[in-house]
Amino acid sequence: MLSYQHSFHAGNAADVHKHALLAVALARLAGKDKPFTYAETHAGRGLYDLTAPEAARTGEARAGIVRALDRGWFPYDHPLRAALAATRTRHGPDTYPGSPLIARHFLRPGDVAHLAELHPQEHAALADVAGFAHLHRQDGFEMANAILPPTPRRGMLLIDPSYEVKADYDRIPGIVGRLARKWNVGVIAVWYPILGDDRQAAMARELTETAGAGALASEVRFPPARAGHGMAGSGMFVINPPFGLADEAARLARLFAA
Repeated sequence: MLSYQHSFHAGNAADVHKHALLAVALARLAGKDKPFTYAETHAGRGLYDLTAPEAARTGEARAGIVRALDRGWFPYDHPLRAALAATRTRHGPDTYPGSPLIARHFLRPGDVAHLAELHPQEHAALADVAGFAHLHRQDGFEMANAILPPTPRRGMLLIDPSYEVKADYDRIPGIVGRLARKWNVGVIAVWYPILGDDRQAAMARELTETAGAGALASEVRFPPARAGHGMAGSGMFVINPPFGLADEAARLARLFAA
């Protein structure tokens, strides 16, 4: 399906959770001299305008990144705050980076990025801001299967589908298991929504069973962004989490709980 566009949801509470963990993980990878690969299966357009009609219609950014910044969740030395500041310096004060531009902030000469996006308009917009990466207009799972294990071998894969295709909940644990076997040293992160009917719960359990000990499961809950909105939280499952990521997950859990 190609109907999903993240412009309506950019900067929401789930993005705050997901992107904080992503930024901390990437900062850890970039903290070592060895080069690394960043890959993403569902990249979106990479850059969002929080004053655009789509964002204004839902108000999700006001309940997400705007509120988090107002409440001081991210000090100036936090990796997400640094990536956000770099994006706004380059593109304007009302912009918000999707995961590709968060990754861009941490990539160095010698590091490599692969971004997959199948939606034609989203891919075209991504091409305007992601000249630093290898772009793939194809199914992201096919891309990941083709490039793993990557060169450089160190690195991170973000799996972040829209879950509009409900079969994703059933097939993602198997996909993740196969990719983890191909790339046993890679950081593999899977984001998923927490929904009112808990349809994600079986997938989360199966991911834990597939990955075994050492994986990180981070879940936070928050009020629906508006009446009738089905998402009540955000989950991030990480295989081979970098040192310190569990501490950030615990910090975010406390903030969201409060």
